[in-house]
Amino acid sequence: MVDRTPIVAVFGSSQTRDSEPGYAEATRLGHRLGEMGFAVANGGYGGTMEAVSAGARAAGARVLGVTAPSLFPMRGGGNPHLTEETHAETLGERIATLVNMADATIALPGSLGTAAELIVAWNDNFVASRAGGRHRPQFAVGPAWQELVELLGARVDADSSLVECVADVDQAADRLGVILSGRREMRA
Repeated sequence: MVDRTPIVAVFGSSQTRDSEPGYAEATRLGHRLGEMGFAVANGGYGGTMEAVSAGARAAGARVLGVTAPSLFPMRGGGNPHLTEETHAETLGERIATLVNMADATIALPGSLGTAAELIVAWNDNFVASRAGGRHRPQFAVGPAWQELVELLGARVDADSSLVECVADVDQAADRLGVILSGRREMRA
């Protein structure tokens, strides 16, 4: 039997420490997603990836990590909260795997790697919308991502309406719950 629990891919920084506010917010997001009945996927390592994993696991959720051991041998494997770990050979494969398995994505504050994940998911939604398909819900948390989405929307004619920019993780979880609940009801 195939598990069709909706999967939410959460992108975020590997550098966030457990003493920083972003770590607690990511933990709360993971827990809320788990309580809402979603599985969580991420890059599988530390920082906000580990925080989201810990929160989701504490809520009893399935937690998938897509790691890249050949690229990051110094990281020593996935975080201890993962229920499943998939290995990717390249960074592109890692991001594509995360995006392709997801029913929705959320980008937390991060750096260049998080920006790459956000943009690949956005481009995937752009292609789907142009081909007449349904795009997946996509959220970007915080003012930095809002600035980037607005800039790319204006400068390179990207459809910025495909990324919903939100102020915090609670707003992302609330909006996602409404959207995916509606989709579940349509299938029933």
